[in-house]
Formats: sequence, C-alpha cells, structure tokens
Amino acid sequence: MSKRDYYEVLGVDRSADAATLKKAYRRLAMKHHPDRNEGNTDAEQMFKEIKEAYEVLTDPQKKATYDQFGHDGLQGGMGGGGAGNFSDIFGDVFGDIFGGGGRGGAQERVYRGADLRYNLEMTLEDAVNGSSVKIRVPSQVSCKKCNGSGAKPGSSPVTCESCHGAGQVRIQQGFFSLQQTCPTCHGAGKMIKDPCDACHGEGRIQEHKSLSVKVPAGVDTGDRIRLSNEGEAGQNGGPPGDLYVHIHVKEHPIFTRDGSDLHCEVPIDIATAALGGSLDVPTLGGKINLKIPKESQTGKMFRMRGKGVKSVRGGLQGDLICRIIVETPVNLTSKQKKLMEEFQETFATDGNKKHYPKSHSWLDGVKDFIEDLKN
Repeated sequence: MSKRDYYEVLGVDRSADAATLKKAYRRLAMKHHPDRNEGNTDAEQMFKEIKEAYEVLTDPQKKATYDQFGHDGLQGGMGGGGAGNFSDIFGDVFGDIFGGGGRGGAQERVYRGADLRYNLEMTLEDAVNGSSVKIRVPSQVSCKKCNGSGAKPGSSPVTCESCHGAGQVRIQQGFFSLQQTCPTCHGAGKMIKDPCDACHGEGRIQEHKSLSVKVPAGVDTGDRIRLSNEGEAGQNGGPPGDLYVHIHVKEHPIFTRDGSDLHCEVPIDIATAALGGSLDVPTLGGKINLKIPKESQTGKMFRMRGKGVKSVRGGLQGDLICRIIVETPVNLTSKQKKLMEEFQETFATDGNKKHYPKSHSWLDGVKDFIEDLKN
C-alpha cells in the first residue's frame, strides 16, 4: 500500500515552518498515542506515521530529498516504514511534548497541569433527581501578569548556563558516563534571571475558582464527574489538568440505597400486625398507601414496583422495599398493663400453640437439643 504524503499526514501546507510542523505534530501525537487508544492498532499505526512524517520534514536534508523525489528518494534512509522502535516513539511524545527533552535537547520543556479532586456531598434526593451545584476549588492557575512565563514583563527566561538548554548534564564516574537532570534549572533548560513579582518566577499563582457542576440524575456514592481542563494550569504553555468531582451521598433518615432499589423499615403496632390495616409510607415521589395483611410478622417484605431509583447508567427504575417491624408497646399505664395481662390469659386455654406457633416450635427444638445433650 502506498504511503500518504507527509504534509497530508500532518495536515500542513508545503510551506509550513518549523513551529507549524511542531504544533501539528504535538496535537496529532497526543490524539493518536497508543496509551490513549489502548488496543487500537489503527491509532498505533497512525501514531508511527505521524512521527515518521515529522522526522522527515524537520530534517533539512531529508525534507529537501522528499520535496524533490518523494518517498522513493528516502528508501533505505527511513527503514521502510517505521521511524525507530516503539520506545523511541514513547520517548518522543512524553519527552518532546511533556518535557523529556527529545532529540533536539534544547527545546523548552512543557508540563501538563496536575489533576485535582473535589469531594462533593449530596442529599439522596439531589443524587436521585440530579442537580446543579456551585463549588469553589483552590487551584494553581497561569499567572496573568507574565502570561505563565515566570519572567518579569519585558524580560524572558534565558538558556541555562549549566546544561546549555538541554535540561540534563553528563557526569563522568570512572569508566561510566551518567546523564542526570540538571541541578541548576531542574530540567527546564532555562533560567529566570528577573522573576515576575506576582508569581515569584513560578509562572502560576494560587487562586480559588467557582464552578457550576451539573450532576446527572441517579448518581451514587463512588461515582465521579470529570471536568476537562479545570485542574491546575500547565507549565511553559502545557495543557491544564482535569478536575474530578467525587460523589458522596449523605445518610438518609428513612431510606438506604442498594443499587437502583431503596429500602426502608416500617414500624407497626401489635394490633395492626394481628388484625391487618393500612398506612401511608413515604417515597421520593410522595406518599403511597401500604396494605398490611392480618397476622403480619416482623421482617415481612413489601415491594413497591418502580418507586426506587433510575441509575445514572440507565436501565429500569428500581423498587422501594419496605420491611415490617412489629413494635412492642412501652410506657404502659396500669390500666393498659391489666388489659394486656387479661389478654394474655385468653391464650392459656390451649397453651398458646395455636396463636404463637413459632414460639412453641422454637421451644420444642430447645427441649430436643437439651435431651440430646443429656444422652
């Protein structure tokens, strides 16, 4: 298959200068880098093609040969289709673009800003229904006075005298020659002789910024929302980081959430549990009447279809699951105690087995267990 024109690969005119080529290369290399397109062989091939085009068009001799003879004139010099191995490619992108130095050595290092995290506490109602929240985030932003250069307006950074702009220095130790980050400029390749009095040479200043976060309906604790380019400012013109808003749903006085379902406990009195009845129970959309059948026991579950949560990831609306709790009366008056005693005596004629089957079943089990221990 024939190769594409190198100028077409980078999307530039044939008259493009070095700065235009570099800008196009950075943009495309970031887009198609394999780390951002894991498992995408087309992106990996495109990445190699971009790198090969950039290497040719930024080398004056190769560019002149290509402009005159095209791809045929480069046969043998480019290795037939790959410019260096994959580690070379990786080094170029994270070196040239993010400060590794690249082949040129004297290029200004560019650093992406750090990502930020913000913990957002929400009520269950806001998490289920969605909301728009105002947050205030501390962040490092580009200094407006020096436009992020760190140098006093009217001046500019100068090439580091120790590494001559390479960002690295070579140290000889016996038979070995070691290369390490320049201790003078800390790898930047440049020094600021006259720092900006606003940012003190850092190129960034600490500020608080207010943002509006649109929280989609159905989020839950552990979900996060990414706000692109709202992190800390980059250095030397690098891109800003991202802001990640982590959701934490506060404990609710009535409901607990389990995925798309809501759970709540419903206390009822002994008379309603024995005779049956009805009562209103709350949902996130209002009250709903719950029918209690006679002879209901603690732990009995009632499922209200579609009264739960619709997850942010889609799917059907969840259910509301009510669990009955039969409440024992407390703080009885003398009259109430006497009535309870009389009421209890009415069960004594048949030993309570008819009215309290579970209790007698449990007691019979205990007796059998004790007898087994004796034997």
